[in-house]
Amino acid sequence: MSDVIAEKEKARVWSPDFSVVAETDDYAVVDKPPFLLVHPTKPGGPRTLWSELRNLFAFEIANGGQVSIINRLDRETSGLMLIAKTSATARRFGLLMQEQRIRKEYLAIVWGWPEWDATTVDAPIARLGEFRPSRIWLKQGIHRQGAAALTQFVVEERFIRAEERFAIVRAIPQTGRTHQIRVHLALLGHAIIGDKIYGPDENHYLDFIKNGWTAELERALLVPRHALHSSRIEIEGVGSWKSPLPIDLLQWVTRPPNAVYIR
Repeated sequence: MSDVIAEKEKARVWSPDFSVVAETDDYAVVDKPPFLLVHPTKPGGPRTLWSELRNLFAFEIANGGQVSIINRLDRETSGLMLIAKTSATARRFGLLMQEQRIRKEYLAIVWGWPEWDATTVDAPIARLGEFRPSRIWLKQGIHRQGAAALTQFVVEERFIRAEERFAIVRAIPQTGRTHQIRVHLALLGHAIIGDKIYGPDENHYLDFIKNGWTAELERALLVPRHALHSSRIEIEGVGSWKSPLPIDLLQWVTRPPNAVYIR
């Protein structure tokens, strides 16, 4: 088994709360669980990482600090996020992001076995509704008039679960477009399991919005969220932090019926 699977002994017990991985006077690195919104979407809405961080860093904020989330994650995506606690640090990290000096890596569980061990996708991304009718307002896609998007992919593990083929893929985005990793993996023919928009059928997303998570959706998508995890952040000259595959995805990979793992 690969190092990704071997990390199971280090996996934290799943919790609806985030954990602080590292903290200084200027910044913090936190590990976000799946299903926790990052920013508020409406007044009186569900709890968010941003509001929780403001509570956690209330003393710093009262003394001139702030909470600036440097790398945003979707609600269903888990993993590491970088938080600036001062305006100067926020400006500094923002510049480092523009200069591609903050390295981010993700782990994704995808359908099928890629024929490649490593590959790079260089394909521009745009919101499809800007160019043609789209049933899903937020759906992104490949379009020649889109913003430049570049992602490197490396296969970490191939395995068989219940006679179906799957793989764990490491994704290293060089740009930061909306849904970039999900769109590029779908373009390669290896969509992320649990992905309601870019998976087998976009109707799954519309069904989910209408009816919530159902047995039918579980049979089609396998897991209740897209299996994407922010696993590593490295800031040039500052530090590097890792997060193992979270417990919900780890259990799906390591406790399946009749699993066979291929290096």
